[in-house]
Amino acid sequence: MAIDESITLKKLEVFLAFMDRNSLARVAEDLGQSVVSVHRALHSLEQAIGCPLFKLEGRNLVPQDTARRLAESARRVVAECEEGIHAVRDMAGINASRLRLGAIYSLTLHCIPHLIVGTKLRKDGLNIELTLGSNDELLQKLQAGRLDAIVIGVHDGVDSKRMITVPLFSDEMFLAVPLDSPYASRTEVDLRELASENFVTLADGFITSFSFNQMMENAGISPVIGMHVGDIFSLINLVSNGMGISLLPGRIASFTPRIKLIPLSPGHTYSQYIALLFLDSRGQDRNLLALAAEGRTYSRRLLHDGDFPLLGEEE
Repeated sequence: MAIDESITLKKLEVFLAFMDRNSLARVAEDLGQSVVSVHRALHSLEQAIGCPLFKLEGRNLVPQDTARRLAESARRVVAECEEGIHAVRDMAGINASRLRLGAIYSLTLHCIPHLIVGTKLRKDGLNIELTLGSNDELLQKLQAGRLDAIVIGVHDGVDSKRMITVPLFSDEMFLAVPLDSPYASRTEVDLRELASENFVTLADGFITSFSFNQMMENAGISPVIGMHVGDIFSLINLVSNGMGISLLPGRIASFTPRIKLIPLSPGHTYSQYIALLFLDSRGQDRNLLALAAEGRTYSRRLLHDGDFPLLGEEE
């Protein structure tokens, strides 16, 4: 008997996920799909099998004995296929129990710990290796296959073709000054007032240096830059010690109480957009699907709470 070509491993995986979770919404969240797509996959599988697998009770799909019997065989089929894939990947030197994650430095206090812990809970036994760097460095490593996924700032200059992008959050930019600065008591500042001030900023390649340059260009300012540095922690220390002022994202407020972040006046506001990226050729990788699902969970939690949660805080 020839197997209907519309019976695919992907549909069997969706089917097994539904048999385990018994909820279209939960399966959709786990797999990063819409509820409609999950329902369509189940209905298509049922049609291809040629007999009823579910019955509708109210708005709920209830598995029948036929579905439970199919699930037994489907689990063996999927397991055999996974075992074969793992064997081939091992031969090729690709370790399925390892995920190489890259991130910009400023995300190490809240975002990245949540993503790592949450993903490891979803994928027991997964070893996550973290690499920190600038936007440009991480993007190059992802495209070269040296990283599996990255969390960076995205903007029009980032080439995200052939990539899957999971938006995480937006983050407003502020004027960062030492606590004893004359600007520290201000409720907002017009960027044009700062044309003659001494700035310190990150070197090219970082999302915050890109934001800095865009904001200055939008304000029509040619800033006086006293120093470029290679990481945001050094930049924070320079600002706190009075070596200059800078423009920094709101998320760095959690790093230190030694600087003051001041909102910018209307017309000069600017936000960074932080996202998880991985190659679309890896779109069915279970480790990356788990990471993407955790990214969406983190994003929803952030929208609900309105502030960056620290790991271990009550949610």
